[in-house]
Amino acid sequence: MKPLSRPARRATLFVHVAVSVGWLGLTLGLLVLGLAGALTRSPTTATAAYRAMKIFGDWLIIPISLLSLVSGVILSLGTAWGIARYRWVYTKFWLTLIATGASVFALRTTIDEAASAVAAGPDAGAAAPSLVAAPSVALTLYVFMTAISVLKPWGPTARGRRAREAARTTRTARTARTARTARTARTALKARTPRTPLTPRTAASAPARTTGARPGT
Repeated sequence: MKPLSRPARRATLFVHVAVSVGWLGLTLGLLVLGLAGALTRSPTTATAAYRAMKIFGDWLIIPISLLSLVSGVILSLGTAWGIARYRWVYTKFWLTLIATGASVFALRTTIDEAASAVAAGPDAGAAAPSLVAAPSVALTLYVFMTAISVLKPWGPTARGRRAREAARTTRTARTARTARTARTARTALKARTPRTPLTPRTAASAPARTTGARPGT
């Protein structure tokens, strides 16, 4: 992928950070609603909690998770970080991919089941523990990904080391080629520059070069 320009890179970074923070906040809100529905003794509160979770799940989970994944991939491929060059980027990519799949295909299904259960009656049944466990795991995962994004731990992968060595070799060859070009240009410039002829005054002040004679004799 062609490297991103500075404005495009900054815009993509802004979108990625904003969406990732929104995903973290969404997961925290789902966890609070799941706890409220599981722990409350009020059927009205449980019904309201699960219906609110369904609204969030239907409107926000898919766009936020996919946008976070896509913006992260673009940002990785469009910069020197890459996807498989550094272990922390590689780890974050796979964790984001897993979290996106789990949110879209598993969490939304569980939320829909709980909402359907409270629509039929006041009890969500066996879905209540899942609506607490799934957001808890997801929240822990997102906090971990945020931490490695800030700290950037571990080192480059084998592919990253090869890419770094290739880049270093290219820079060294480019520097040597530039130095040779500069030396060649200086040599050619000296060869083309004519010598300054002696003026009459310069010739008169120059020392005599006659054999066995001195000036004035």
